[in-house]
Amino acid sequence: MATPAPASRLRAWMLEGLTDLPRQQSAPDTEHPGRPWWRVMCLTGLDYFSTLGYQPGIAALAAGLLSPLATIVLVLLTLFGALPVYRRVAEESPHGEGSIAMLERLLSFWKGKLFVLTLLGFAATDFLITITLSAADATAHLVENPHLTGVLSGHQVLITLILIALLGAVFLKGFSEAIGVAVVLVFSYLALNVVVIADGIVEVVSQPHVVTDWSHALTAEHSNPFMMLAIALVVFPKLALGMSGFETGVAVMPHVQGEEGDAPDRPAGRIRGTKKLLTTAAVIMSVFLITSSFITTLLIPADEFKPGGAANGRALAYLAHQHLGTAFGTVYDISTILILWFAGSSAMAGLLNLMPRYLPRYGMAPHWARALRPMVIVFTLIAFLVTWLFDADVDKQGGAYATGVLVLITSAAVAVTIAARRAGQRGWTIGFGVIAAVLVYTTAVNVAERPDGVKIGACFIAGIMALSLLSRLARVFELRVTDVELDEEARRLVHDASQGTIRFIANEPDSRDEAEYRDKVEQIRADNDIPPGDDVLFVEVTVLDASEFESGLRVRGEVLHGRYRVLTLESSSIPNALAALLLHVRDETGQRPHIYFEWTEGNPMANFLRFFLFGQGEVAPVTREVIREAEPDRARRPHVHAG
Repeated sequence: MATPAPASRLRAWMLEGLTDLPRQQSAPDTEHPGRPWWRVMCLTGLDYFSTLGYQPGIAALAAGLLSPLATIVLVLLTLFGALPVYRRVAEESPHGEGSIAMLERLLSFWKGKLFVLTLLGFAATDFLITITLSAADATAHLVENPHLTGVLSGHQVLITLILIALLGAVFLKGFSEAIGVAVVLVFSYLALNVVVIADGIVEVVSQPHVVTDWSHALTAEHSNPFMMLAIALVVFPKLALGMSGFETGVAVMPHVQGEEGDAPDRPAGRIRGTKKLLTTAAVIMSVFLITSSFITTLLIPADEFKPGGAANGRALAYLAHQHLGTAFGTVYDISTILILWFAGSSAMAGLLNLMPRYLPRYGMAPHWARALRPMVIVFTLIAFLVTWLFDADVDKQGGAYATGVLVLITSAAVAVTIAARRAGQRGWTIGFGVIAAVLVYTTAVNVAERPDGVKIGACFIAGIMALSLLSRLARVFELRVTDVELDEEARRLVHDASQGTIRFIANEPDSRDEAEYRDKVEQIRADNDIPPGDDVLFVEVTVLDASEFESGLRVRGEVLHGRYRVLTLESSSIPNALAALLLHVRDETGQRPHIYFEWTEGNPMANFLRFFLFGQGEVAPVTREVIREAEPDRARRPHVHAG
């Protein structure tokens, strides 16, 4: 047997696991065996818990002496805002689609698609900046280590690119063992943080003057308690990175083990497990955020938090080296570097779970976008570009990261508010509405103060929309009907017609009275010289949502006015529906059917745009072109006539 060519082997490896049916793409239950919720929590915790590497420093820079109070505000909004919102999101979209799927159901046609593409742009901002920012912070911990700073200083961009490339290589190799690695990294990292924070608390308790000095300085700077609270609320948007794990927590939901008897459309066991995951992660993180903010504010000089300072982006690592020695500090650095580097894996998993659910289904991505490895390469290259543009700087990427996080959480709050209202749950509607209002304010303040974040998000959105529309245009003549199903009457009509030559007449239904069908038959027979005795079947397609790309086709048969046999179809595109029906009839009967059209009046370009946007327009030539692309053998193509 001939050995496959290297190019074909590479192609097979790259496209391994590619599926043709979109509904298989949205059936994650068959893709993952499922793991206990606490193990999956470690996967999402790679993103969430790793923010301890830089969150205390960001809080200190944003709020100064008020950092502990500002962190408490963050924790309150986490526990009583984001957590209830995402517990509801887990109920509403248990297959990892998140709030985007909830909002998608509210809108149809192109406005729905464009809205989803906008949210996907912010999701891409969130997840991709998670990859680049975490890798950049891992690099900062590596470069700032006393043993390595002399050797590695000045090479931050190169080191960050290497870390991102290694992450991409892990996904190209396969990601089956990632959760096991995540468990080890998360537990070891949290254990080391417990040691650092416990030592910091002991230091504070053993030196009461530290608390007194902080209290006096705080009172001198902010004498009014209400003003302190107001300032803490104002600076809160800058701390929003501390809520980054929730969207990832829902995105990895397909990995959560369900229970026996779970319904595929609503797996109760998986939903309960995900709620435990979200709640446990939020509580653990809240404790760490408050305690770490408290000890770092009291024990680290304010100047060290500033850019160029020893604690900038690595406050807890600074304490580990200062109070527990270089050896322990190095172990802490290694653990931090590993979890920050691997934190990108949960973001990459979120991207790979989210993007293929929407873009290929919209026809807005190439066919290979359903395969894992090509998408890993695409996301890795984009991460390279982002790292290069931002010089692997953590502070420069903070605004974009916060914007992505806040937009997604805000959209989730809006989605669950609408869901609660539709369910008639007045109390939950009011509660979620208040949370949504707070998050809208937070997002608006963040955008106003750090417009670079929304600019970067806008670049992602523009890129996704441009590439999506170009891809849709490139795939415009692709046969995009996933399956064809004839009801009993339609099957009978086709079987009867197959006793002779099968002839279809494409008809745009109007009044559907007897005169309409009589006139149409007479015109088509005259234009195409069809013998008077030959039977014909009418085919009528109703366009539902032209923005949909792939769908199944259901064909209903009926006899009107006692003599006219009609097949009715509903689809997003008239030419695609007709082409799919003709090919299906050919395969079922062994005959090449004929279909007859009238030429469409008007400008051909305008008609093509009508077809692209609204699924109808230049029907005859487009139907023929769809058939030509779907069937390369000319001798097997159905006949298309236009007169």
